[in-house]
Amino acid sequence: MIHEKYFELLKGQEEFLSKKNEKNDEFYNGVYDRYKNPVITRHHVPLHWRFDLNKETNPEFMERLGINAAFNPGAIYFNKKFYLVVRTEGLDRKSFFAMAESDNGIDGFKFIDTPLTWDDVDKEETNIYDMRLVQHEDGWIYGIYCSESKDLDAQQFDTSSAIAQAGLVRTKDLKKWERLPNIKTPSPQQRNVVLHPEFIDGKYAFYTRPQDGFISTGSGGGIAFGLCDEITNPVITSETNIDERVYHTVYEVKNGQGPAPIKTEKGWIHIAHGVRNTAAGLRYVLYTFATSLEEPSKIIAKPGGHFIAPYDEERVGDVSNVIFCNGAIVDENNNIYIYYASSDTRIHVATTTLEKLVDYTFNTPEDPYRSLKCAEQRINLIKKNLQLLSKNG
Repeated sequence: MIHEKYFELLKGQEEFLSKKNEKNDEFYNGVYDRYKNPVITRHHVPLHWRFDLNKETNPEFMERLGINAAFNPGAIYFNKKFYLVVRTEGLDRKSFFAMAESDNGIDGFKFIDTPLTWDDVDKEETNIYDMRLVQHEDGWIYGIYCSESKDLDAQQFDTSSAIAQAGLVRTKDLKKWERLPNIKTPSPQQRNVVLHPEFIDGKYAFYTRPQDGFISTGSGGGIAFGLCDEITNPVITSETNIDERVYHTVYEVKNGQGPAPIKTEKGWIHIAHGVRNTAAGLRYVLYTFATSLEEPSKIIAKPGGHFIAPYDEERVGDVSNVIFCNGAIVDENNNIYIYYASSDTRIHVATTTLEKLVDYTFNTPEDPYRSLKCAEQRINLIKKNLQLLSKNG
């Protein structure tokens, strides 16, 4: 017998899921639009994923497998629908991947089927998260995620040290997933690995993030570029750093590739995350840069400062003051949907167009890296605008 409380909660959840999302008119920068509501939260997770509905085995209708957060989704536009592979975190701190779909990409997201699984080929793997979805020209959809395991070389009573590697799966239909070997690189720790959507000289190309430690970059850091010959045996023998960390910038402590780069007529546009230290802890923001169409490892444009940062209530959550993105979609009309998580808690969308993203990335001034030079940049803009205003006064 189904517990009567289920139907009461289901009615409330259906009303919540049917709520329309609207643009946040209080925010304007001309680059992208923000929206009033998150697109996915832990409250979107179906009740039958969390509760035992049987009144006999759960007479008080207690939540048996609760959800802590839903964040950091991979994203893909498939069969005219918007799909997110959501990092869904239980109360036990373990993350799993779950698929949510929407018809318009800004509201109406619903979790479908059951959590994603595949062959358990790595028995040391403890946690999985932050999948990047890439439709490659070879015909497969690839998912690269962080595969975390305990550091077996840690001291006996150290129960926190971990090893991060790049797990790899692929699918043709978003339903059946094939587990491939972890991506091997020269780096001891590896996360934020992203597959370039096209072959480079007949090889698979990857953006990596070399690190010495699980949290600290050490001698590593930056966004690197590497090639491998065979995707079913993904070995990258050489990583070349193409976007290094820089002192006193939004990416001074760490940086990493977000979703796969977006192809435009002027170059590949990358959305990346940057991390800096503050008195309140690490602050994560997004920034963009562009690489050459002919040479995707060569940066040709890089706006100064952040692209998206935590705003108002986005600053508060499980891990506060964090914006992270590993999923973006370009539809058939060149509209862009940037799915970002705030504070490791919930998922939002920012929308723009290909034209606007190109304009922002190629025409926003670069960071000159010194305060007086930054002031000169602004003075030049002010003088230019004052002259224009005087002519039209």
